[in-house]
Amino acid sequence: MKAIINLLLLVFISTACSTPQDSVQDQYAPNEHFDQNWAMDKLWEDGLAEVAHYRAEMNIYGKTRSFDQVFITVKEEFNKEWNVKTDDYQREDLFSVMKVNKFARIETDNYPYHYLSSLFFKRDQPDQLHKMTHTGQEWCGNTFKQFLIEGTNYAYDYNSYFDGTGDGEMGISGTDFLWEDQLSYALRALKFEDGLTFENKVVESQINTKVRTPTIYNAQFSVVDKSDSWQVEAKLDAEKTNVYLFEKDYPNLLISQNSWNGYKLELDSVSRYQYWR
Repeated sequence: MKAIINLLLLVFISTACSTPQDSVQDQYAPNEHFDQNWAMDKLWEDGLAEVAHYRAEMNIYGKTRSFDQVFITVKEEFNKEWNVKTDDYQREDLFSVMKVNKFARIETDNYPYHYLSSLFFKRDQPDQLHKMTHTGQEWCGNTFKQFLIEGTNYAYDYNSYFDGTGDGEMGISGTDFLWEDQLSYALRALKFEDGLTFENKVVESQINTKVRTPTIYNAQFSVVDKSDSWQVEAKLDAEKTNVYLFEKDYPNLLISQNSWNGYKLELDSVSRYQYWR
């Protein structure tokens, strides 16, 4: 009887000490068209961030707005308890991620827009979004959205200034898709080959101040060797196609992007440094 009590006590202690992340295993099936070791290169071990500036355009209020778009790509150590960059590097629940921050200040006739999107990927899973947060601010108000992988789904938490979506949460069923906002990073890890084609579900862009159930496209991807670069076309549907150009040499930097909705990027400059200092 004493042995049974001790066994039950051990089970209780082990259960009590587990974190929610321990009890739910994220589902990941590697996409055969992506190099899962792309971000394992020693380049990302130098303690520096890749800071790329793009000459950007976006259509807002019926006009084309020009602005500076910044993409920051850097390796970080997360802890499982909070799913954020850790302060304690002696913890036992650490794992490496690649962080991609996308920042923009966009002037309009009446007021500026500020967007900051943070996307996180486990270092050896370039094609699966682990976490994304997005904030949008303008004079009408603030919007915050977070997408976090939880087992076989994504949890979607939000706060906005729009009636009906002021504060809430929803779920997105499945994890077997790409996100339109991750393509500028994830497609760098493609196993580039002229004539390569494949299909993949893609979640529509979340870089806006709206809260709604995301549209998921059945996208068609195609790769073309452009001699000095790789062109990747992502056809979301019959009327929506994005075109990306990537450098051929590692780390396959995004050169340009032309999206179906008028969002455009042209590489202006890139450097590596500790932007936080």
